[in-house]
Amino acid sequence: MDLYPLIKPLILRFDPELGHTFAILALRSGLMPLPCKSTDAVLATRVFDINFPNPVGLAAGFDKDALVADAMLAQGFGHVEVGSVTPRPQPGNPKPRLFRLVEDRAVINRMGFNNRGMDAMAARLAARSRRGIVGVNLGKNKDTECAVDDYVKGARTLAPFADYLAVNVSSPNTPGLRALQSRAPLVEILSGVRDVLADIAKAGGRRPPLLLKIAPDLTPEDLADIAAVALGADLDVGEGETGVDGLIVTNTTWARDGLESALRGEQGGLSGAPLMAASTSVLAAMYRLTQGRLPLIGVGGVETGADAYAKIRAGASLVQLYSAMVYDGPGVGAKVVRELAECLKADGFTHVADAVGADQPDVRGTVS
Repeated sequence: MDLYPLIKPLILRFDPELGHTFAILALRSGLMPLPCKSTDAVLATRVFDINFPNPVGLAAGFDKDALVADAMLAQGFGHVEVGSVTPRPQPGNPKPRLFRLVEDRAVINRMGFNNRGMDAMAARLAARSRRGIVGVNLGKNKDTECAVDDYVKGARTLAPFADYLAVNVSSPNTPGLRALQSRAPLVEILSGVRDVLADIAKAGGRRPPLLLKIAPDLTPEDLADIAAVALGADLDVGEGETGVDGLIVTNTTWARDGLESALRGEQGGLSGAPLMAASTSVLAAMYRLTQGRLPLIGVGGVETGADAYAKIRAGASLVQLYSAMVYDGPGVGAKVVRELAECLKADGFTHVADAVGADQPDVRGTVS
């Protein structure tokens, strides 16, 4: 039984950040009811050479310190992305910094990478049994001048414990961060992280897949540059290799078009239902620009199985959600998974991978 609808009115009376803290505590204590999870074979998929039980994951931002990764996997998510984490602990931006836009089923945040640092996360991840897929989202400290140093440190420390690593250069809440999506700094950062991962592999360790998370507020020229770098342009890649193993599309947006809430003027990144169309449009563009050669994770506005299915048909091999939990509780992941299975079977698909890029038949490539 999903108890969230019963307690939702009470939760919405709390300050949003306090409500988030309560949710983390409930998950850590085991008090959160477990939903009915789908194990339908149509949902199983292999991406980045990793077997995912289903393609619906929890986006970075909810579990910044890897406190409840396993608890969220138990809620039915096929993978969980923790972070963003920075090399040194930092408090983030001044409060209040998290706002519910209830009329729009949206959230605005200007958290500013508040987290306990990479060493604390490494210790926590080292202690888990790794029975489910957990990716790590890497950020930079606000006062770090040479950004590549922070991403290199994060990769070196957390690669042994991550099923994949995501370089986050797209949060709108760290000054100057989005400028790192420009071609030259992006090449520098990815080259540095790739070198670290290559060293780990040479030493006999496992090299986790490397992903890049991008913003929705990019020009066509920006997207083309990112796609080129992602495919290996300006990077020292071997024949048949790409610059990264995948892209996460997209982060939150600065846009405020069509919002009704009185809080729409708050500064920060907007997520939730209003981001669905814009983020899916960028996703489709990146699928075209990368010729279907890179697995994409579609993020932004996913609330239902139909939303997840739309992103998959646009080119996503996996999808993620977060803001929907604010309005529908942690059980929304399992609900989206069940609904997605119904969408796939209604259109005659026997495997979710067969639906990837279905709305772009002239572009569809082979991703793994």
